[in-house]
Amino acid sequence: MAGSSHGHTPAAWTGVIIAFIGFCIAGAYMVMAEPLGFWAGMVVVVLGGVVGMVMRSMGLGQPKTSEAHPANTTRSAVSADA
Repeated sequence: MAGSSHGHTPAAWTGVIIAFIGFCIAGAYMVMAEPLGFWAGMVVVVLGGVVGMVMRSMGLGQPKTSEAHPANTTRSAVSADA
């Protein structure tokens, strides 16, 4: 996955950051034994996924075709083109 640029998009980063904040909120309220705060944090986690999917549908995510990124080409394909 390191060679495919998987997840290196504004949609992915935004979704993960929002979900991480939600996990932090939920974890803090779980330690404080406040169920309502915990569930509010879980709502933020789900919101992160929704925001990421909306941003992807707006064109800020990974392109649909795998040929768009040069890291997806093999050495034999590169040498055949030259």
